[in-house]
Amino acid sequence: MTQITDTQRSLNRLRAAAGLIPIIEAGLGDGKLANERAALMCEFCAWAAAHGEDLGQEGEKLTSSVQNGLGRLQEKLDG
Repeated sequence: MTQITDTQRSLNRLRAAAGLIPIIEAGLGDGKLANERAALMCEFCAWAAAHGEDLGQEGEKLTSSVQNGLGRLQEKLDG
């Protein structure tokens, strides 16, 4: 059985968060996702990005992508 390292877990969470951003944006855009649910999904994304330090170049890119996406989403949720 292969063990997954903490680094791999963190990268997987960041990948999931980066994949959620466009799903949240689309759901808000077409009105199929409630703001409350989108906010909860954004909390996961923010948590994943906050724990993305020391993950190398891929981790830095993913963290930046998630943070940028969260900025866009926050504008939509606040507006």
